[in-house]
Amino acid sequence: MRHTFRFSSCCLLVSCGLFSIFASAAAYGQKAAAKPGDTAAFTLEQVLSTPFPSDMKASPAGERIAWAFDWKGLRNIWVAEGPEFRARQLTPYSTDDGQEVGDIQFSPDGNTLVYVRGGNRSSGGDIPNPTSDVLAAGEQVWGVRWEGAAPRLLGEGNNPVISPRGDEVAFFHEGQIWIAPLSGAAPAHLFLHVRGENGSPAWSPDGGSLAFVSGRGDHSFIAVYERGSDRVRYMAPSVDRDSNPRWSPDGRRIAFVRQPGRGSDPEIPGGNTPNPWAIWVADVAAGTAHQVWKSSEDAAGSFYRLSGEMVLQWVAGDRLLFTSEQDGWNHFYSMPSACGDPLRLTTGAFEVEQASLTPDRRFVLYSTNEADIERRQLFAVSVEGGAPVQLTDSRTLAWSPIATADGNYLVYLSSDAFRPAMPYFSEFPNLHKLTKNKETSRAELAPHAVPVHEALREFPAAQLVAPETVIFKAADGLEIHGQLFLPKNLKPGTKLPGIVFMHGGPIRQMLPGWHYSYYYHNAYGMNQFLVSRGYVVLSVNYRSGIGYGRDFRMAAKRGAQGASEYQDIVAAGRYLQGIPEVNGNHIGLWGGSYGGYLTALGLARDSDLFKAGVDFHGVHNWVTLGTRFRSFTGPEAAVVRKVAEESSPVASIKTWKSPVLLIQGDDDRNVSFSQMVDLVQRLRKANVSFEQIVFPDEIHDFLMQQSWLKAYHATADFFDRTLKAAPAQ
Repeated sequence: MRHTFRFSSCCLLVSCGLFSIFASAAAYGQKAAAKPGDTAAFTLEQVLSTPFPSDMKASPAGERIAWAFDWKGLRNIWVAEGPEFRARQLTPYSTDDGQEVGDIQFSPDGNTLVYVRGGNRSSGGDIPNPTSDVLAAGEQVWGVRWEGAAPRLLGEGNNPVISPRGDEVAFFHEGQIWIAPLSGAAPAHLFLHVRGENGSPAWSPDGGSLAFVSGRGDHSFIAVYERGSDRVRYMAPSVDRDSNPRWSPDGRRIAFVRQPGRGSDPEIPGGNTPNPWAIWVADVAAGTAHQVWKSSEDAAGSFYRLSGEMVLQWVAGDRLLFTSEQDGWNHFYSMPSACGDPLRLTTGAFEVEQASLTPDRRFVLYSTNEADIERRQLFAVSVEGGAPVQLTDSRTLAWSPIATADGNYLVYLSSDAFRPAMPYFSEFPNLHKLTKNKETSRAELAPHAVPVHEALREFPAAQLVAPETVIFKAADGLEIHGQLFLPKNLKPGTKLPGIVFMHGGPIRQMLPGWHYSYYYHNAYGMNQFLVSRGYVVLSVNYRSGIGYGRDFRMAAKRGAQGASEYQDIVAAGRYLQGIPEVNGNHIGLWGGSYGGYLTALGLARDSDLFKAGVDFHGVHNWVTLGTRFRSFTGPEAAVVRKVAEESSPVASIKTWKSPVLLIQGDDDRNVSFSQMVDLVQRLRKANVSFEQIVFPDEIHDFLMQQSWLKAYHATADFFDRTLKAAPAQ
């Protein structure tokens, strides 16, 4: 279920390693101390006022960087250049129109940026249009000069890649590869017309050839087009699914991922069927290829789709870098491109994610929970092995590390319990000589940016609370981690309503601080807002989430196979009942997507425990979710459907007594809006109290700031009316 991976006057100049501008934010917050139950402590608008940064990229030349800021729904590209890194807004968008900005790319000389504005098409071909504009919106590739001239439209599409020659940009549009001059001097035109769904374009190092993936449904090919040729060639075509083409530095070879083709034997939806994969290397001139590595055939060897771009990369020393969960945790490995035994670069009970390579491609920079399984810090490791070294403070959260092209600076995003995500930079350590952890001093990258400056005036940093990490056991004995938010300065004997929050995905992990995902950045702010209004909140990292290893994520009988993670939610409710500060008869639930599913399940199965809930775009009936179960025709079909139905909230409507607020956009591309429509009819027949908020033309991960604010205000008001009042028995 999709969730998208968003401050300071001149007198607040930040010196590297001395202080953060959030010290000033705290000073503002001290003007109005928070009081439990005091709804005027701070507003929802204040706690969600800071710009959210994402999609940070470094120029291939010099010390230029760019990123996207989403400030109150205004999405723009911001840039900065070392050594001062004084940030400035590059694009001119000034309304909360729901049009995303991302896919940022630099030209080879760093003088032009290309980006995509707008969202992906739905399966029906619709572009997201949350403003209900009669002219509709588009998904468009734009170019803008570094010095700040007006952006120029290059064409309709996404996934742009600029030629190494710096003259053209190729991109994906309606199943084909299109191309446009980077200057915008001429309209985009169809570059290649090839049967199938063609995407993931990748230029050769000299810009003379373009590799791409040609999807054919149950199989796919790595295709290569050489400029001036009249045909496309395929690298070792087979019945398998080939993807992730990576050119060697000399342009003579392409490494790629190969997975088995999709057969006719049905798989149990959401099951743990092994999905083995292999790495192949093709000789481009000959069109032949050979396998250089293969995963194990068991479930642990399955392809891990969350690895992103770092699932396979060509690195220094003619080596291949890849990630694998073969030991139960996602780790980095490297090996000679010609074949050989993989060298494990990271080892232990932790995960690696959000990585990049240094300019010389000799080191991997990555985010991990190695130092603290509940948090994210930055580490670096050589592609040739050796001990990884920690680069950021364990007390903060850090992610999305990149190095400037000259290797002088490390740039990344960071937050903590009180400070939302912001870009930071520090001098890049000499990794070749570094033998122990190096927590570098840092400076905020955008303290003078207008959104940051404005946020300082209203952000209530000093009124927030630091969530406490707690661990409790589910009924089957599994340890479950969570974050407990307690209001400040509670008087002895105070009993407050409790709320259990559940993330979506379910392959997500909530953290004891402002999150690296926009969806959960908002959710963390909402939990802080609920605490300020006099609630105790427990955010639960239930089984089937990330961060705690593959066995935890792929827990038996999860979801449609038995809802085993629901026992973790019951355990969370019981945990809250045992806290002295909580009134055990006033426990509620809220969550979105998979968290909405668990909210509905809790209300349906245990209304005596959970007295009210807010369900954002949740799954209510596994059997009717898409076609996964309806099209399942194997010998176990009847049993699978029965278990899926019993694992759904609709199976327990007869015991559903607690009131619920349902919230969803009707252009939801992750959970069909029909899930909410169907549930409402069932609740009406069962005389269950419900309220609803429907956002016409909004998608799953709301695109407009005003949608989030309306939904969250309604959530707080609903809990005030249902949990602070005596719950119906």
